[in-house]
Amino acid sequence: MGLDQKNLQLFDRVAALGAIGRAGAEFGLSATNASERIKALEAELGVTLFHRTTRAVTLTPDGELFLGYARRVLGDLEEARTLLTQGGAAVSGRIKVTAPATFGTSQILPYVPEFLALYPEVKVDIHFSDAVVDIVSEGYDLAFRIAELEPSSLKAQKVDVNPTWLVATPSYLARAGVPQTPQELAHHSCLPLGERRSWQLKGPDGQVHEVRIGGAVRSNLGNALMELALADLGICKISLWQAADHLRAGRLVRVLPAYSDLPALELWALRPPGKVMPARVKVFLDFIRDRIRAKNRTLAESCRLMQADVSGDNPV
Repeated sequence: MGLDQKNLQLFDRVAALGAIGRAGAEFGLSATNASERIKALEAELGVTLFHRTTRAVTLTPDGELFLGYARRVLGDLEEARTLLTQGGAAVSGRIKVTAPATFGTSQILPYVPEFLALYPEVKVDIHFSDAVVDIVSEGYDLAFRIAELEPSSLKAQKVDVNPTWLVATPSYLARAGVPQTPQELAHHSCLPLGERRSWQLKGPDGQVHEVRIGGAVRSNLGNALMELALADLGICKISLWQAADHLRAGRLVRVLPAYSDLPALELWALRPPGKVMPARVKVFLDFIRDRIRAKNRTLAESCRLMQADVSGDNPV
């Protein structure tokens, strides 16, 4: 089927935004021109792709069916274009990126100067926010998220795992005792994130343990929980990249090191659906992914070597 690529891209954006005029503006088209292009695509296909009302534009059943085809075609074109541009002209242009505030400032921002030295024609706009940003409506090229992803039309690429450890200070454990099993956490001061009332841990035998937890303080910010743990207030669950410096210095020690945290969160890079990924976005994503993976491996290894199980066992 020999369909115009720009019409496919416009169709995909109208489906995502639910508005022909807004989608057309992204392509430099007036609302009238964008509407004419959609009508031409419908005429070529011989079907109606959208229900149109004064309030919204929604996909018809034929439109839903065709959307999958359009995105596959655009995805194939994206891959081909990326392969061709890798050996072509210098990478240039502006990238718009969003990331969680604490993670982004500590794990992405430090690598930006090195990236810009390698790609001096690229400009980077970074928005740090712990809120879930609508990357489609706000025009972002990339969003980094640490989460269990919900089903969506966004394109997702795994960057790396995000290991989390239970940690506490040696002083707290000397006072309260060292838990030897997950069940013993119920008798400790635990510092939950948000509205969590329980923690799940997976044992070395594969068995999953769910334990009710409680403590004097809870917070919606991981760094705040770590500061509370450093103040000897209890046990917190924290990402390794956040706690690594304190673990290596001995200010925090790992609790129940033979158990892994559930759910196992991962770091993802999300992109708008059906949008061709420019070479500048690909090189930025590849660069950040490689740096984060290398750093995570180094952190995990150094913390394992320097952290002895407080019960006296060998590091795990």
